[in-house]
Amino acid sequence: MKKVLLLIAVLFLFQSVKAQTTNVWIVRHAEKDKSNPQDTNPDLSDEGRVRAGDLATYLKKVKFDAAFATPTKRAHQTLDSLVIPKVIDYKDIKSLVDSIKTNYVGKTVIVAGHSNTVLEIIEALGGKKPKEELTDDDYDYIFELAVKEDKARVKMEQYGKPHHL
Repeated sequence: MKKVLLLIAVLFLFQSVKAQTTNVWIVRHAEKDKSNPQDTNPDLSDEGRVRAGDLATYLKKVKFDAAFATPTKRAHQTLDSLVIPKVIDYKDIKSLVDSIKTNYVGKTVIVAGHSNTVLEIIEALGGKKPKEELTDDDYDYIFELAVKEDKARVKMEQYGKPHHL
């Protein structure tokens, strides 16, 4: 009888973890310093530092369990104003999504990506792209995903100074 009860408890626990919603916020890094075209890993520009502060203001009520950023200065600096216990480098979308779905189920995380990866990350998490593309000039979008198993509900907002007036 104890074995049956233990098996039922384990199955119930597995189902409750599996059915939890993971909240994923995704942003593109803020404006980068373009003064040196040879610099392949630039810092944020002055405008980018302001936007990073705007991001912190926009998300001030959100408690993050972790953050993910590409190993670039601009991605990490975009997240610097947020209160985050851990920032984890990622190099490819598959490993990022696997890590979120394996280690952060039911938690809240933020991802700092790039114009050519943000929408791919949304799709890899099971969401539908809310925009056809992000251009090199799109810095003010933020995406909130509610991920449950292999599907995600996507909400798109803008924060800080509008880039498209």
